[in-house]
Amino acid sequence: MKHGPSWFNVTSVTLGFAFLYLPIVLLVIYSFNASRLVTVWGGFSTQWYGALFQNRELLDAAWVTLRVALLSATAATFLGTLGAVALVRFGGFRGRTLFAGMIYAPLVMPEVILGLSLLLLFVAVGFARGFWTIVLAHVTFTMCFVAVVVQSRLVTFDRSLEEAALDLGAHPLTAFIQVTLPLIAPAVLAGWMLAFTLSLDDLVIASFVSGPGATTLPMKIYSQVRLGVTPEINAASTILIGLVTAGVIVASIVQKRRATRRLTFV
Repeated sequence: MKHGPSWFNVTSVTLGFAFLYLPIVLLVIYSFNASRLVTVWGGFSTQWYGALFQNRELLDAAWVTLRVALLSATAATFLGTLGAVALVRFGGFRGRTLFAGMIYAPLVMPEVILGLSLLLLFVAVGFARGFWTIVLAHVTFTMCFVAVVVQSRLVTFDRSLEEAALDLGAHPLTAFIQVTLPLIAPAVLAGWMLAFTLSLDDLVIASFVSGPGATTLPMKIYSQVRLGVTPEINAASTILIGLVTAGVIVASIVQKRRATRRLTFV
């Protein structure tokens, strides 16, 4: 006899989801608040979205954040995928433990330590802090997440498909690009999305390595929140939530269509 979920499980899940998502829902709702006081509802209005698009400082910070996220996520995906391939395909090569430790270190290293280390590195080599130092820093700490995601897919990958291409005369690089890469593409895309989201969200590391003219949106929002939350910040945060949600939905749809086509082909 099957029993449904207990009241304890239902209550626990409900409270857990409420704790996670209720603040986000309230932020989105109050972004449409007509009152300047963010905690007092004054009616429905979209005026703060219009004010946001007239706020040049926030727009500049958002543009910097978007460019940093796109560049760093793309570079981190490329390097993280290569790192995952090296760990899975090349076996126990000399220095593998050190190589794996260097890739996985940012996963467990506090962001304050990582940001300070990168700051000292840029100062030591005389690299002026600015846009590109933020990009390099974000590549450093997001690459490990991509490597973990792609490595988990490569471990379960059926290498007989790639070996069949090699038996038919394909070059190893050609076999990887035309056979392996399309099959692990969902994991690569998931790694890119994760790196992109982490870059958008980062505040601590960017605060260490940023310079004049390279202020990211989280840094800008944090500096304004210290003086008091404004409705424009709610509007900017809502747009960021919408962009990330749309990206996740699109990635899920693409992955589902790929799986459907694969099943149809089989």
